[in-house]
Amino acid sequence: MAADAAEAVQVRGALVRLRRATGLPVAFGGLVENGRRQMRISELNGNATTALSSLAVVSGNGLGGKVVALSRPCAVTDYSASRQISHEYDVAVATEGLKSVLAVPVVVRRRVRGVLYGALRTAQPLGDRVLNAAVAAARDVEQSLVAREEARALLGAVREPEAPAGAAWERVRDAHGALRSLAQRVEDPVLRTELLAVCGRLAGAGAPVRSARAAHLAPREVDVLSCVAGGSTNAATAELLGLRPETVKAYLRSAMRKLGAHTRWEAVVAARRAGVLP
Repeated sequence: MAADAAEAVQVRGALVRLRRATGLPVAFGGLVENGRRQMRISELNGNATTALSSLAVVSGNGLGGKVVALSRPCAVTDYSASRQISHEYDVAVATEGLKSVLAVPVVVRRRVRGVLYGALRTAQPLGDRVLNAAVAAARDVEQSLVAREEARALLGAVREPEAPAGAAWERVRDAHGALRSLAQRVEDPVLRTELLAVCGRLAGAGAPVRSARAAHLAPREVDVLSCVAGGSTNAATAELLGLRPETVKAYLRSAMRKLGAHTRWEAVVAARRAGVLP
């Protein structure tokens, strides 16, 4: 899946969750175009027309443009009559029949990467519950974009002609553990699969041929071993993975048995030799 298409999927999923959480009849949004001071509305949910589809919103113009420029949420109760925004897009908004509109930015590393909108077809205030849900949806997209950027950077490191060594290899190992922990907290199954695939590439960089023992390890056992490799205690591992300490111990014992190891560190070393960990 191309990067742009994958990112559009994240926006689409966030809009679905926003409508489900708030009951808003319409939600839409898109990402800021690379190298340009505008975002394009690419995803719509609950729309009755195509008036907003592919609309290019310039930074500073309209509600969405104001959000791009200010990097903060903004809302209007009656879009066409509002004095808080400019009105370059009134025709498209009116054609869709929207009145009360909220827009929140998707911000990654202090740069606005997109905007999510929620809207009513009546002129009435959108309360804090709606705002909080919209901000949460934007955070989901932000998390996905950051994870993808990190995954691409790590894949780039793995594709170097020579495998990283020394301190560089330790950074790869740290990143592998962080990505596996992040993957378990990501709700989107597509992104989770992509993150785990990157983890597999990182692990395989150190031992391209996986041993037969590696195939018998459960995903959660690998997660626990990854945390242990990073120096985490059972309690810290439990917190990172959202598990109980007793559950972590059970996974660790099982992994040790499968790898023929007698200690935590022997299990880590065996997992690395097996191509499970980098």
